[in-house]
Amino acid sequence: MIRDIASLLKRDNKNIEYNADLIVIGGGMAGTCAAITAARNGIKVILVQDRPVLGGNASSEVRLWALGATSHMGNNNRWSREGGVIDEIIVENLYRNKEGNAVIFDTVILEKVKNEPNITLLLNTAVYGLEKSDEKTISSLHAFCSQNATEYTLKAPLFCDASGDGIVGYQAGASYRMGAESHDEFSEGFTPNKEYGELLGHTIYFYSKDSGKPIKYIAPDFALKDITQIPRFHNIKTGQQGCNFWWFEYGGRRDTIYDTEDIKWELWSVVYGVWDYIKNSGKFPESENLTLEWVGTIPGKRESRRFEGPYMLKQQDIIEQTHFDDAVSFGGWAIDLHPADGVFSEMAGCNQYHSKGIYKIPYRCYFSKDIENLYFAGRLISASHVAFGSTRVMVTAGHGGQAVGIAAVLCKELGLKPVDLVEKEYIELLQQKLNLNGQSIPGLPIKNDQNLASKAIIVTSSELSLSQIPFDGPWYTLDSSTAQLLPLEKNTKYSFDIDIDANTPTILDIELQISSKNFNYTPDILLEEKNIALKEGVQKLKISFTKELKENQYAFIIFRKNPEVKIRCSEMRMTGILSVFNKTNPAVNNFGKQKPPQNSGFDIFEFWCPERRPLGNNLAMNITPALKCFTKENLINGFTRPYIKPNAWIASTEDKKPSMTLKWDKMQTIKSLTLYFDTDFDHPMESTQMGHPENVIPFCIRNYKIKNAKGEIIFEKSGNYQTINKWVPTTALETNILYIEFENAKKNVPVSLFGIYVE
Repeated sequence: MIRDIASLLKRDNKNIEYNADLIVIGGGMAGTCAAITAARNGIKVILVQDRPVLGGNASSEVRLWALGATSHMGNNNRWSREGGVIDEIIVENLYRNKEGNAVIFDTVILEKVKNEPNITLLLNTAVYGLEKSDEKTISSLHAFCSQNATEYTLKAPLFCDASGDGIVGYQAGASYRMGAESHDEFSEGFTPNKEYGELLGHTIYFYSKDSGKPIKYIAPDFALKDITQIPRFHNIKTGQQGCNFWWFEYGGRRDTIYDTEDIKWELWSVVYGVWDYIKNSGKFPESENLTLEWVGTIPGKRESRRFEGPYMLKQQDIIEQTHFDDAVSFGGWAIDLHPADGVFSEMAGCNQYHSKGIYKIPYRCYFSKDIENLYFAGRLISASHVAFGSTRVMVTAGHGGQAVGIAAVLCKELGLKPVDLVEKEYIELLQQKLNLNGQSIPGLPIKNDQNLASKAIIVTSSELSLSQIPFDGPWYTLDSSTAQLLPLEKNTKYSFDIDIDANTPTILDIELQISSKNFNYTPDILLEEKNIALKEGVQKLKISFTKELKENQYAFIIFRKNPEVKIRCSEMRMTGILSVFNKTNPAVNNFGKQKPPQNSGFDIFEFWCPERRPLGNNLAMNITPALKCFTKENLINGFTRPYIKPNAWIASTEDKKPSMTLKWDKMQTIKSLTLYFDTDFDHPMESTQMGHPENVIPFCIRNYKIKNAKGEIIFEKSGNYQTINKWVPTTALETNILYIEFENAKKNVPVSLFGIYVE
């Protein structure tokens, strides 16, 4: 029994003091990835989250699918899904939860954090104050947990504000912005006018389910009575739920921080009013058995404060794909702005336009220019309002959080401040550590000077020489233009044999196109065009191009739309080879061709995107000369995804027991071995709601064995589905030879591997 007599003095809550190397404020995707990355690399981290679960807008509290550069597979950013810890989380979720249950996604993220012994996780804990040791340095934070009535004093030399609204940056006095810059500041063509508004609003979703019997609904008094106040109410359908209603947005004319509770009530009014309309207007008889299963209790925020770093990313950096020597992350979502009036606007719910490819984000966007020990991650990084329209999305945010995590580790190890890492020797060290963890900074390979695999003689059991994509698949009708994307070599003339079935005599238009930048996948240069007369029926067609590429890069063999024509496809799928289609994806403003407003700063170009499996077969063809870019040299070229070429070793399709041998001329001490597999970086793997055709990517090697010089198994992996596998022997291994054997589990998918790194 506890009994405390009345006191004339106030009582204080329990107070716990924690010390760490890094304190991360905010447990969304950005903060979570920053914390996990830092902890795995050896420093003590406190992760403070003011909600009961992690994931932020991707959690079960909001239920927005997490996305990044892949943009629902609706842009030209091939193989662009962000790597590293964020990839590990998304791939893990695919394996456990391909149906897209947001509650399961909660557990995936929570498990990842709880499995890290270097992380102290404080859920339901809100930071409300801080102390500074001087004008430029934060010394401690004050936080309170509503569930255990405990106050925390949190001390560390480094802090990362990933809180969304930037509570720590704001209280510390860091420079910030809220709203849109004027056109005069950055000359951004997409700068919104006052009618459009300067802020994106919040959103609340709902879910419904069929109860199998009639369900009545009586709306609460605060529900919206007149649904015609929503100009797009005609778009409401009974089969929609969750993220389908991303446009239930409000708050862009208000203070998106201090007015959040009022904004929430307005959004609740909209949601319950819409459900009343669905159930009781008489326009949706199919809704009779539907019940309202779930409504969000907190709004998903899009925009509030953005903090100033030494560099501020702007629209031109995204569209022109600016090179930064200090690049540590990348993005690729469209620049996606919304009208401030949101659901009550007469304008389209969003206004988004794409770049021709992914863009780099510099390290200087991730720390404060004023507070010397403060990092930023997530939607509050240093970017203009227009550029923020792209950088704000969650998987891009998580990718940037990883950069902060490794940067904090280097600051701890080297005794540096965040700004010091801008120096060339340190930024290169940061980039190397990030890439080893799967960051895949565009155009920047892993340096192999410390990679023992690069010093070994590598012998593989076979290498794919691609002379044929087999003629064993279905026929595809050219209802839309389609193309085979292939890695071609410079100064080479290619010919292709295909099978065609024409309903009637007609003309088939065929093109050879490339991208003006060899690292992009937007066909904007026509090298050669052929107009071939077809007879009726099935026929073989030889296409011989006379034009040659001036540099190695991917090229598009394009077959223009002709509904009278079918082309034979293949069942074979392989790393770095895919078909693309000039179709539409209105969800990301893809209508086959981007036609931006005049003087908006965007390019005009066609969209060429893959189809999701089980669709998207490669086009069957003979290729002359054969493509021989799948060699063992790719294993140590430093790239761990397709970039200009596939960058993968692929075994021959006839190789039943693919293997490789690493042999050194003298004994080596092996501390670890890392393998980089193909988990299809084109697949966006939306975390919730959408669902996916498989839980393991078909290109990913499931089973392999590592053997020593005596042929003894020293490590065996079964059932792999992750992108990166790192094996660390219990004791350092002394050897001059390693054998690795792979199991070919998929009949129509040859074994492939991007890279091997041995330390």
